[in-house]
Amino acid sequence: MTAAANAAPAAPAATRIAIVTGASSGIGAATARGLAAAGYRVVLTARRKDRIEALAAEITAAGHDAMAYALDITDRAAVDEFATAFRKVAVLVNNAGGALGADTIATGDPDDWRQMYETNVIGTLNITQALLPALTASGDGTVVVLSSTAGHGTYEGGGGYVAAKHAEHVLAETLRLEIVGTPVRVIEVAPGMVKTEEFATTRFGGDTEKAAKVYAGVTAPLTADDVADTITWAVTRPPHVNIDLLVVRPRAQASNTKIHREL
Repeated sequence: MTAAANAAPAAPAATRIAIVTGASSGIGAATARGLAAAGYRVVLTARRKDRIEALAAEITAAGHDAMAYALDITDRAAVDEFATAFRKVAVLVNNAGGALGADTIATGDPDDWRQMYETNVIGTLNITQALLPALTASGDGTVVVLSSTAGHGTYEGGGGYVAAKHAEHVLAETLRLEIVGTPVRVIEVAPGMVKTEEFATTRFGGDTEKAAKVYAGVTAPLTADDVADTITWAVTRPPHVNIDLLVVRPRAQASNTKIHREL
């Protein structure tokens, strides 16, 4: 299906478009709900078409405006086609990404590293490049890069994910330098421990026991809604206000490796 078939006719000037990648679950889905409630016309992208279509229906039923577009952001040709559907975009939330494995540098799987880099970094690069003209044309665009505290500190067993998130952080920081003076701001939100339905389970190849250990004894890790609320707040600041970097952790987490657990 082409981008033109998925996109609605040009929106009136009063309607502002927000595109969210990785919107099929977790933080992406919660962010889509939050931005829709804030008055944006949200465009949900992810590979799982059924998930984003169900979410778009949910948001529409709640009285907001949403549409779904199945997209793999690592496919540059598909991303470029998607971007042709939009003349102006107010917000791009680069949420798609994730972690694979927790092996040491000595034992890590290069294929896992490659996949994490392709999704977290190259995917973010692809869609940001493709939509930057539309973000600029809006006269008040916002690029959100959802990185991680992993992009600001290292920890054992996280080498591949940490490397990818460091690269994503640098992408956001460099883009901000390069486009200063244009009507586009770049916001980086770096969450710490967030308990979602899929992140840790995916990281450990579906091993729910290993996934549960990540959060063992932590009475109140962040939720997807916590992070989505943070993103929505940052996006809805006045246009001249740029939240360069916002690190958000649960109270029980002082660093990537210092976590209070009640065991």
